[in-house]
Amino acid sequence: MKYVIIHGDGMGDWPCEDLGGRTPLEAARKPNMDLVATRGRLGLVATIPEGMPSGSDVGTMTMMGYDPRRYHTGRAPIEAASQGIAMGPADVVFRMNLVSLKPGPGGGLMNDFTAGHISSEEAARIVDDLRGELAGGGIEFFNGVSYRHLVVWRNGTAKTALTPPHDITGKAVDPYLPSGEGAERLRDLMARAAHILADHPVNRDRRERGLAEANSIWFWGQGTRPAVPTLKERFGLEGSVISAVDLVNGIGRLAGLQPIKVPGATGFLDTDYGAKGRYGLESLRGRDFLLLHIEAPDEAGHMGRADLKTEAIEKIDDLILGPLLKGLAEMGDFALLLMPDHATPSKLKTHSPDPVPFALMTSDDFRRSQNSARRYTEPEGAKTGLMVENGFTLIEALLGRIRLVN
Repeated sequence: MKYVIIHGDGMGDWPCEDLGGRTPLEAARKPNMDLVATRGRLGLVATIPEGMPSGSDVGTMTMMGYDPRRYHTGRAPIEAASQGIAMGPADVVFRMNLVSLKPGPGGGLMNDFTAGHISSEEAARIVDDLRGELAGGGIEFFNGVSYRHLVVWRNGTAKTALTPPHDITGKAVDPYLPSGEGAERLRDLMARAAHILADHPVNRDRRERGLAEANSIWFWGQGTRPAVPTLKERFGLEGSVISAVDLVNGIGRLAGLQPIKVPGATGFLDTDYGAKGRYGLESLRGRDFLLLHIEAPDEAGHMGRADLKTEAIEKIDDLILGPLLKGLAEMGDFALLLMPDHATPSKLKTHSPDPVPFALMTSDDFRRSQNSARRYTEPEGAKTGLMVENGFTLIEALLGRIRLVN
């Protein structure tokens, strides 16, 4: 038996004016997703427990069957697990974005939380120089991918009040600078980093090319080392994770999954969708579980581009889900779960805690003909009346351990 989760990051949305009042899932042409919704179980699932941040860390942990209220210690520790960074029980790790600030009142404006989707090569040069100038006294810098990096504060504090930079796009940054315990140390690092970055060679080059500069760093998502049981310990399953994002790979590692690096997978709209599908199918020939993550819909939502999110959804359907369904049917029995980790409304340009649509289909469902038809959308999911309040239990339905009842 093969088990697959297709994780379309941030696919959920609100009705969009530029799509004629439809969501991207409603506007997209996606026959394979709609087939899963028609032949399988369709409903809504709450991935973000009340009072918790609407992040991919919380939503993906829920998707993988871990109650975030019990296991979540922060976003950055999950990314640290992906990189294999050793952490002691008193160490705190922070996500460090390279960001682009624009001059303005209130300390300047958060112009671009991705620093213009800076390349990993450019970012590595910057982080290497920050490490050389700022590391020490318990502070360590670790390179990540593109704008996403980590800082570990040995024997630090996790109590500092921090704000995700993608929540304040276009806003003055002063009200959102670190505050509370540990804030002085982090603010000092940010100020010194800004001085280093002001005339950094990478930024001089980007300036000449008319690109956004990585002129500041931004800390958020901090936490201590998490401890979660693996899927093998819980369900006797071994599997793989495919993602171009450290966060999802980190949750996969914590769950005991083997990360698979896919050439051309970028974590952005230009990712190689087809390669992800091919590598996913190949992984299932040797293992029984696959978490396949696609970041593109979330990135489009953060850009406020419902049209690009619609396009990403169509590519997931055509280049990933379609070939996967065909390949799984040839392998034998399977169960497939299609869902996002959270909604990323294009109008909001950040995440929201809204319940998201899920569709769960088994090989028996796939072989069964269906007279009626329905679509994989937010309204259709709500119409079924099936609502999974404790989203972390949905994986047990995928594995056939519980039955969904509406």
